[in-house]
Amino acid sequence: MQGSYDLRLVALSIGLAAVAAYAALDLAGRVTASHHAARCSWLAGGAVAMGSGIWAMHYIGMVAFVLPVPVVYHYPTVALSLVAAILASAVALFTASRKSMGPASALVGSLVMGVGIAAMHYLGMRAMRLQAVMEYRWGIVALSLALGIAASYAALKLSFLSREEKTSQRKFLRAVFMGCGISLMHYTGMWAVRFRSSAMPESTQSTMQLSSLLTGVISVTTLLILLLAIVVAFLDRRFSLQSAATESARDAEAHFRLLSEAIPQIVWTATAQGSVDYVNHRIFELTGLSQEVVLGEGWLNILHPDDRTLAIDKWRSALQNGVAYQMEYRLRNVAGLYCWHQVRATPLLDSSGTVVKWFGACTDIDDQMHYQQLLEEQVKEHTQALMEANLRLEEEMRERSLAQQELNGQNERMVQELTLRSQRATNLVKMAELLQSCTDTKDAFSVVAGMAPKIFPELRGAVLLFNSSRSVLETAVSWSDCVLPSAVFSPQDCWGLRTGRLHTVTPGDTTAECKHVVPGQSSYFCVPLLSQGEAIGVLHFQMIETVPLAETIMSMVSMFAEQVGLSVTNLRLREALRNQSIRDPLTGLFNRRYLEEMLDREIRRAVRSEQSLGLLMLDLDFFKKFNDTYGHEAGDTVLREVGSFLSRSVRAEDVVCRFGGEEFVIILPMADLKATRARAERIRSKLRELPVLHQGQSVGMVTVSIGVSAVPQHGTSRNSLLDAADAALYQAKREGRDRVAVAAFPPPVDEAAALLERST
Repeated sequence: MQGSYDLRLVALSIGLAAVAAYAALDLAGRVTASHHAARCSWLAGGAVAMGSGIWAMHYIGMVAFVLPVPVVYHYPTVALSLVAAILASAVALFTASRKSMGPASALVGSLVMGVGIAAMHYLGMRAMRLQAVMEYRWGIVALSLALGIAASYAALKLSFLSREEKTSQRKFLRAVFMGCGISLMHYTGMWAVRFRSSAMPESTQSTMQLSSLLTGVISVTTLLILLLAIVVAFLDRRFSLQSAATESARDAEAHFRLLSEAIPQIVWTATAQGSVDYVNHRIFELTGLSQEVVLGEGWLNILHPDDRTLAIDKWRSALQNGVAYQMEYRLRNVAGLYCWHQVRATPLLDSSGTVVKWFGACTDIDDQMHYQQLLEEQVKEHTQALMEANLRLEEEMRERSLAQQELNGQNERMVQELTLRSQRATNLVKMAELLQSCTDTKDAFSVVAGMAPKIFPELRGAVLLFNSSRSVLETAVSWSDCVLPSAVFSPQDCWGLRTGRLHTVTPGDTTAECKHVVPGQSSYFCVPLLSQGEAIGVLHFQMIETVPLAETIMSMVSMFAEQVGLSVTNLRLREALRNQSIRDPLTGLFNRRYLEEMLDREIRRAVRSEQSLGLLMLDLDFFKKFNDTYGHEAGDTVLREVGSFLSRSVRAEDVVCRFGGEEFVIILPMADLKATRARAERIRSKLRELPVLHQGQSVGMVTVSIGVSAVPQHGTSRNSLLDAADAALYQAKREGRDRVAVAAFPPPVDEAAALLERST
């Protein structure tokens, strides 16, 4: 015989089980918190409520199982199953309400509770009367019994853990878990039974049929009983907590007042706003004022006037910040005298950190203050005597230490001075050696700029030299960020050059300031650079720090200036001699000797790099006319002006030479024949515009004839290139002068014939 389940009644049964479980969790706490008769009452009532809930869940679950035959219930057996449920619930509540629950007690309680619930279930099944025979599958019966014991064990553990908790989500979830476990045991037990149709119906004496109305009455009644138990437990807990809190507060207040009256200090309390609301009787003994007078802010009236402002400020600060209050002030006693008291107050905070009360005490420290003053005076006297003796000792030690420091300082300064002097001398010798190896003034100035900071680290400086005309001074080199207002100066701007000796100026001294220095920046001095008794420039030094310079430094400066002056003179002399050997004295251009050396070198470079090389040969037209008309001095003027013009008209890498008389040659590296001819035309046309004056009178227009040759078109030797340019020059002369002519290309050479000719 097969049956089916009414799922609505199944859900109702599980809900009743969950409510019964929640009631068990709540009632376990009430049984634990009660004593004697109240404990028995809570245990009995809780067992009835919890057992009724489990019993109602069981019968609603049985009604939910619908069979095809009518079912009635034997109500004495039903009542017996209810008793079994109540007894199992009583055992569970008793076990869960004990002070401690070990594994053994939990196991025994779960066995009793599980067996009781199983007994309730199978008694309920036995109460069924129907035209069928019930057959049990004992394996599943054992499973349902095991599930009942496991569910009971979990229920006991959860009840023990939740008995002190208030209503919470965790407590609700535990109740749902317990209800599902009890329901699982019930429906497993239902699954263990099989119904087989029988022709012999059982006796229906003392039976009743569970109608829908009766099922609803059982459900509602049981639910009301459980809710009533939960509400009563909740109200009892709230009332117990409030009563305990009130009684505890009353006992604490009485205990505090009893203790405060027994303490010899003044004990007081204040509200969160700082108003005093209690003070013990000790205030009357010390000040003669009653407790009512000093309450509120009346205690301020017995404060010493000098202490009142500070005491109020610190008290308000403590109230505002919620920190402990501590101070020493004077209170007026019964005799009208002011005695020292130490007051301490501590705030009482609630769970949110807000001050709800202040507790404080005042201790009489007047005798202590007097003793402290006497002790301080004695300590002060002894300290004064010790300090005087210590000062005398320190003075003696200081004098000895100063003497030793002075001696050590002198030794250290002497060592440092000797070391620095040695370093300066070494660097000066090294500079002299380097200057002797320099080939031109540029190298010499590089050496001076590099060695000067090493020889004189406390100075920055510059070398100022006369130009070739000795009309101005020019900055040749500077070091260490030497600041000068300009790079060119008049000789009259330097007082050192004007006086012919070292000239020193300190900041603020406007007596004789040099105009080549920014005034007021730092101390400076100028040393004339002399060569064979003649000034060639000035050595200018600026002090990085305004401190007096030692005599040794000044002597080194003189030696430094002498070395620089001699080196510059020697290098200039070398340059003058070299220029005389390669320069034309009239025009300043390179001479024919330099031309031949340079032309050979440039031709070799052009051939090696397979590049072009241009050559211009220029001859002034009708030059004899200038000499005959204006004299030879005018002719020299024309040659100088033309030489200067040609130097300005070429590139930096081009070479301009005076070939002889009024003839000039220009070497144009990396210029092909076309570019060379264009350059010749530009020079010829621009030269016509050159104004030449002699004694304030123009000598007329200057024209030039130019011959052009180039490498490799006109050969790869000096003679072939010069001959080709010379031939082109004469061609230009023949064609009427003031023109450019390009040399004719040489005829091709038969290499075999040339080789045969050279061999013969």
